[in-house]
Amino acid sequence: MPRVVSIVGPTASGKTGLGIAVARALAERGERAEIVNADAYQMYRGMDIGTAKPTADEQAAVPHHLLDIIDPDEAMSVARFQQVARATIHDLQSRGIRPILVGGSGLYARAAIDDISFPGTDPDVRRRLEERERSEGAGALFDELRAKDPRAASRMDPHNPRRTIRALEVIEVTGRPYSASLPRYRYVIASVQIGLDLPREELDQRIDIRTKQMLEGGFIEEVERIRPHLGATAGRALGYQQVIDYLDGLCDLDDTFRDIAQKTKRLARKQMGWFGRDPRIHWLHALNPRLVDNAMAVIDHADAGDYDPIDAQADEYTQHHLGDLQ
Repeated sequence: MPRVVSIVGPTASGKTGLGIAVARALAERGERAEIVNADAYQMYRGMDIGTAKPTADEQAAVPHHLLDIIDPDEAMSVARFQQVARATIHDLQSRGIRPILVGGSGLYARAAIDDISFPGTDPDVRRRLEERERSEGAGALFDELRAKDPRAASRMDPHNPRRTIRALEVIEVTGRPYSASLPRYRYVIASVQIGLDLPREELDQRIDIRTKQMLEGGFIEEVERIRPHLGATAGRALGYQQVIDYLDGLCDLDDTFRDIAQKTKRLARKQMGWFGRDPRIHWLHALNPRLVDNAMAVIDHADAGDYDPIDAQADEYTQHHLGDLQ
């Protein structure tokens, strides 16, 4: 069976365009391919401009899945996304369609295809641990974690009680070490990952241009319209709170632009840090005129059965970021 294609990279790097181009190139060879969204915020209805959701024309060019599937007052979690994404991938593959995952939300992109589990939560257990942290201190809880799961403790910050509490909660709920639920750079669905890279100066310029186009192209009106329905999870999407502050008279439009652009550039750096540690990603220069040809060559190479290496250092990086799996 042909591998799932996962296209990743920082915001504004051109992932949507490449996904559509790859789907068309596959179609020219007689293979059907459709896009599966792996962006955490493009799943929310009505959050179009601020999330750079594929346009109507782009969605018409190639069928897209997992866009506009929940209302902004609902909460999407990585665990919930994993279920719907894998169900979508299975459905497409069962109909002879190659899924193309597209998105810059690193943990979401990995959750769809990688060996990652998300242990459940127990409000009573967490509440009890939080009370203990207040009465006994973070150090006492961390000492308990070190005794119960030294592997997890060795890669965690003893001064971050939130992550310590989460680790102890998982141990109590599952009866297993927290480290047993850590993600591995190991596919559970055969995939090939393509990353888009470009010079920082070019990426920053793209972010400035896109931010300006968003603010001039209806983003403010979008926030006005959706604000009464914006839940806590959807409200974390970059740009929405900044525009709300502008609407409330807390800043002018120039300040809003600068704040959104600056935070978007910071996000892009974090995305590159996350993706850059996955040794299986095949990085391509986003500005290369032969980008699509190069992407197709990578896909063909992977379909031929190439082995994707697993880097022990990459596993260590993942283990260091234990708190991301909440």
